[in-house]
Amino acid sequence: MNRNYIDPPRLSNEKSLKTLVENRTVYNLNHCELNLFETYKASELVPLKFNDLVVTSMLRGKKVMHLFDEPGFEYLPGETVVIPSNVEMKIDFPEATKNNPTQCLALAIDQQKITHTLDFLNERYPKEGNKQFWHLNYQNYYFYNNIELANTINKLIKECMSTSVTKDVLADLTLQELLIRIVQTQTAKSIDDGLHADPNSPITQVLDYIRLNLRENISLKNLSDISCMSTTSFYRFFKRELGMSPIEFVIKEKIRCAKKLLKNPSIQINEVCHLSGFEDSNYFIRLFKKHEGITPKQYQLLYVN
Repeated sequence: MNRNYIDPPRLSNEKSLKTLVENRTVYNLNHCELNLFETYKASELVPLKFNDLVVTSMLRGKKVMHLFDEPGFEYLPGETVVIPSNVEMKIDFPEATKNNPTQCLALAIDQQKITHTLDFLNERYPKEGNKQFWHLNYQNYYFYNNIELANTINKLIKECMSTSVTKDVLADLTLQELLIRIVQTQTAKSIDDGLHADPNSPITQVLDYIRLNLRENISLKNLSDISCMSTTSFYRFFKRELGMSPIEFVIKEKIRCAKKLLKNPSIQINEVCHLSGFEDSNYFIRLFKKHEGITPKQYQLLYVN
């Protein structure tokens, strides 16, 4: 899956650095605190903990994150990690130098703001199905940025660093949007990982139908009929759940199917196009490159021994 990158703020002036490891610049607002961390030398197991839930996103360089007593994982630009309050992370900086620093944002969000936003969503925009609620999934804490999430974080950085008298109000609105985007991204990732199979959710049958019928002409009407909703209600429901339209999800599933097929080095690109539900090979190649950054043939060559 393609990562979407956040625009990194300018690095600190060298003379203003207080430390070469996790040099911190802080922007305080009413309901959040934006921290920008920069590291200029290789280090290991640097501890960091926040009193509030923190949304972290890599901006430059590479870290290795150690969380929840699980194996360390590489953390790169285009990726986000959501960490509950009072959870200690330990961080390695294997490649950091003065000429190749890491830069990471850590957005600490007031718990009352999170609770208020989720309560508002559950009251005004309740999810379909029994016992379905807007919530943050702390087991699904690491994911790639989609374009909507990256744009929202970019907007929030701009508001936090602004000198405008209205920045707190605008940041509050953007915080609400960020929390919605995170829940949507977590839901989409759960589906990608095969972990979303709640029989109480109308979306489950729709997802099963899409995956079993990729080579068919799937229409919005087909999908809304399966969910027993009008096309308008279904479209709103689906986009609210996953942050993308039903047809965008169908295309995403077709691309995922194509990627699995392309791991076979002997399969022809035209065959992949047909088996993953695309009618035109030129359209398939253009769309694949847009989503993955490389052509299907280039992707296939990655798996040639």
